[in-house]
Amino acid sequence: MTAPRYPTIEIDASKCTIPFDCKKCLQACQQAVFAVTAVKVERGKETNPKEPGAYRLFAPHRDKCTGCNDCVEICPEDAITITFPGL
Repeated sequence: MTAPRYPTIEIDASKCTIPFDCKKCLQACQQAVFAVTAVKVERGKETNPKEPGAYRLFAPHRDKCTGCNDCVEICPEDAITITFPGL
C-alpha cells in the first residue's frame, strides 16, 4: 500500500502580511485547507488584524486540497503556490 501523496502548499509570509484582515483564500477554499493564527500576542491586549506580521496563514489541512487553485488565483499578493507530487 502506498502512502498518500499530498500537495505542498507554500505561503510567502513576506507577501502575505495581513491574512486575518484579507481572508480571501479562506473564503475561496471550499475544502477549508487554510487557517490563520496569531503570531503577536500581548497579554491583556487585542491583536490588531491590520498589523503586518501579527497573524500568519498556514495550511493545516493540505490533505483536503483538490488543486482547484482558487486560493492561488484570488490571492491579491500572489503569495500562495501549490505543487502536487509527481507533477
